[in-house]
Amino acid sequence: MKLYFSRNPNPRLAVAVARYLKAPVEFEFAAPFAPGQAERFSKLNPNLSIPILEENGATLWEADAIACRLSRSVDSDFWRRGDDEPDMIRWISWGKAHFVHACDMVHFERGTKQRYGLGPIDPAKVEEGLRQFRGATEILEAQLTGRDWLSGTSPSYADFRMATFLPFNDIARLPLDGLDAVNRWHARLQDLPAWSRPFDGLDAPDLPPVPG
Repeated sequence: MKLYFSRNPNPRLAVAVARYLKAPVEFEFAAPFAPGQAERFSKLNPNLSIPILEENGATLWEADAIACRLSRSVDSDFWRRGDDEPDMIRWISWGKAHFVHACDMVHFERGTKQRYGLGPIDPAKVEEGLRQFRGATEILEAQLTGRDWLSGTSPSYADFRMATFLPFNDIARLPLDGLDAVNRWHARLQDLPAWSRPFDGLDAPDLPPVPG
């Protein structure tokens, strides 16, 4: 299997999953939107986005699908199985629609747009993202109070997916102060080398700096 990746949030997520699972993956840094790369990568993913998992002449794209495949490839319950799977999927689905979505809104304005010269920060969109973030963290804080992980007693993909944008909070500046349970949960994730240092030993150029 080969995983095409970059340091951006969703590719980072896929790399962290692969490293956590110790999956038999070859890593290749990719930049589908770089000059001359579109023809090659359109054959792997018509969206020209990464991560992409290539296996036996076929490709799988979207980080959630890749996480499922990698977990199955090593027979791990990181992607929950049986009766535990619906609860994990509940938090993946809710997170993407609420907490992760809010983080993405703010990070896009303060981070992505600035890195790639896509225009000035839109304060109204930042405020809307922060409003949604505050609402989502009430639910997330309640779920994590008195427990270590979102689903079950060990890390699952729901934890990784929920935290997709937190490694970029030096740029997004999401207000995490006072969220005791969320911060303890995030610290536990940071204690996992695969999560905190997914690119160790990989050829992975740094992201463009954010001006200012």
